[in-house]
Amino acid sequence: MEVLTIVLRTILVYLFLLIILRVMGKREIGELSVLDFVVSIMIAELAVVSIDNVTIPVFEAFTPIIVLSIIQIVLAYLSLKSPKLRHLIDGKPAVLIKDGKINEKEMKKQRYNFDDLLMQIREKDIKDVSDVEFAILEPSGDLSVFEKPNEEDEQEYSYPIPLVIDGEIQIEQLGMANKDELWLRRELRKAGIDNLKAVSYCVLQENGILYIDLKEE
Repeated sequence: MEVLTIVLRTILVYLFLLIILRVMGKREIGELSVLDFVVSIMIAELAVVSIDNVTIPVFEAFTPIIVLSIIQIVLAYLSLKSPKLRHLIDGKPAVLIKDGKINEKEMKKQRYNFDDLLMQIREKDIKDVSDVEFAILEPSGDLSVFEKPNEEDEQEYSYPIPLVIDGEIQIEQLGMANKDELWLRRELRKAGIDNLKAVSYCVLQENGILYIDLKEE
């Protein structure tokens, strides 16, 4: 009977977790942020306890999982509304290399060592740091590496740079594109946009053209 109980509880927990993960959203099964990773570990541990400890009523064992899920959903919703909270929870991308020069100060801040940096650059089939235009440490922990363009294709930047996200100007990205806020606002006015908050996403493309996506009414 105990074996049968464990089998039934396992099936029930499995179905319950499928529902929970579906409700929490696809973000949970993609690249995990630090907070997502912590919540995923806690849910996994609680799920194991609910299966192993048959003395605890199954619905009572589900309570902390439901609480964690609600917290995660609320924080995800609030982070959509507040870029500051989103950066606090998920962190911000960090530029570790710019134009072939390593930013040692940022590496110390991120507690990122040179061995890891060089290894990940080699994994991108780039031989030397001097060949890197930008290396950006993403909030998920992945390293995005952009190689310098060939001389015949040389330009100020070689990949799309987001300048506005969810109505907020990305100051660091503007600096990477060698542009300023005055230039950006002037270009937006040329496109007939006076209210920055109306912009969902604005990116400076490789050809120097701004792509602008407005928020839905």
